[in-house]
Amino acid sequence: MDHTNTGSRVQPSISIASYSRLLLLVAGLGGLLYGIDVGIIAGALPYLDAQQLSFVVAAVLLGAVLSTLFAGALADRMGRKPLMILSGVLFVASIPTIALARGYEPLMLGRLLQGISAGFIGIVVPLYLAECLGADNRGTGTAMFQWVLTFGIVAAAAIGMYFSIRVGQVARLGDAAALFAFKERAWRSIFWVSLPPGILFVAGGFLVAESPRWLHRRGRAAEALAALLRSRSEAQATVELREMEEAALAERARDRGGAPRQREESLLHRKYVIPFLLACIIPLCNQTTGVNSIIGYNATILLQAGLTDVQAHWGYVLLTAVNFLSTIGGVLLVDRRGRKFLLSVGSAGIIVSLAATGALFHMTERMAVDRGPAVQRLVTGDQKLALTFDRETAARLLGADGGIGPAFAGRPVTLLVMYSCGDFRAASRVVRSDDPVSTPLEVSREGCVPSNRVLAFFSNPLGDLGRARGAPLVIEHAWLTPAPGTGSGWLTAVAIYGFMASFAIGPGICGWLALSELMPTRIRSKGMSIALLPNQVAQTAIAAVFLPMVGRYGYAAMFFFFAGCTVVYLVTAVFFLPETKGKTLEEIEAHFEGRRH
Repeated sequence: MDHTNTGSRVQPSISIASYSRLLLLVAGLGGLLYGIDVGIIAGALPYLDAQQLSFVVAAVLLGAVLSTLFAGALADRMGRKPLMILSGVLFVASIPTIALARGYEPLMLGRLLQGISAGFIGIVVPLYLAECLGADNRGTGTAMFQWVLTFGIVAAAAIGMYFSIRVGQVARLGDAAALFAFKERAWRSIFWVSLPPGILFVAGGFLVAESPRWLHRRGRAAEALAALLRSRSEAQATVELREMEEAALAERARDRGGAPRQREESLLHRKYVIPFLLACIIPLCNQTTGVNSIIGYNATILLQAGLTDVQAHWGYVLLTAVNFLSTIGGVLLVDRRGRKFLLSVGSAGIIVSLAATGALFHMTERMAVDRGPAVQRLVTGDQKLALTFDRETAARLLGADGGIGPAFAGRPVTLLVMYSCGDFRAASRVVRSDDPVSTPLEVSREGCVPSNRVLAFFSNPLGDLGRARGAPLVIEHAWLTPAPGTGSGWLTAVAIYGFMASFAIGPGICGWLALSELMPTRIRSKGMSIALLPNQVAQTAIAAVFLPMVGRYGYAAMFFFFAGCTVVYLVTAVFFLPETKGKTLEEIEAHFEGRRH
């Protein structure tokens, strides 16, 4: 602690304003690491082979789920500050482990460490900020976490685009050995550039104080006051310390009244049920907007909407920029207009944008025809399909089983293949008949069947991996759709950008706040870990079924489904979520207990 006692007063060694900026800097660096964990792998994926890809995906999923589950208990046992430092150290250690890897084991270990780091950061940083920042800037501080998180995703997309351009330049030289060597350097360099933020986050963790509420719950009231005084005036610190004492006295009074302490700690106790359910529902609703799938498959979506391959990939970079810039609006408004207002406006904007996107896709998808049986006949005996999809191939497939409809006359055609092996399904990339540089569409058992049991569990927990490895390749659907024009593609892109802006200004920021603000201090850390699990389960499930469901029902159905799910979000925000703007954590707790504060 950087404090000295002078009588009964505790004097901070740096100014309140400077320390508040330090807290915001640490929050931003935590968000940046989380964003890098989420986004940096996308830039490296094109340079990893299928087996490497399966390892890194499985490892990061496993690490994030495990660390989220135990983050709350560790934050209570170790303290918020040590766990933040540990999460930063794990991230820093992961970079050389990955970048210097010469085999699958260190590559998998590095991504496992990044997954564990992301799970810890996603819990402990919002938790720490909620307990350290004052009521007047708590929203801004947590919003900074999300804002810089989006910057991490933008940076990852820009880095990936840079290396993609450089790889293209090297490829034009026609030297296969040079191209292989540059790709090898490219994916390793992508990870090295993310090392400095991790080092800064660890350094920042040593400079900040421990959470005053964690200290107070462990009977260290003097240290709690010292921590409060680093970011508040003496009067504010005294008021908050008194509120902590009153909350602790109320708990002890209930204990003396006969309620067993174990029951008092339970998340199922009546006074905890409503805030706990809200803290579960809001992050879950964040995922059921489809945000991760829309971001992750954005290039594919825009390609199907009518943009060219290059336009679709630049469209993804623009999407990450919209996310970043719109989050600035949320940062500026969250402590002025409040959480309830931003969530209500944001979820309403999401519904409108998703419905518009779905309607645009419906206009072309209603004309789609399924040529699954014709494509099935092209599968070879070794259970593989390699199809050069050009105008002649499209005309031949459209002519099979019924002839070309008038909707296709003179128009480019897109092809999306949905296939399965046993209990596992996958969807191909989208190809266009008018793309002069398109590579053949390749479908195989390896692209459908997970390569290990961890990936198999996340793909289909009930699937039989052993049987699938020997099952035949089945073409379930081969959807041929008249490609919309470029104008329609950009209109769809604008609708998706509207979705992204609405999400960023509302759920993107307020989801983290709800998770950390709503639950009482007594259960906040463990409750956040449990509440975030439905979010991660939904995220994994939606990612696993998104393309197969698109292959079966189309993009329009998926966007309408996400819009319907967001209606639940809007109702929750408008009718059930209390406004927490300008309230201390103890005042929020008093609201849910039904007592006046």
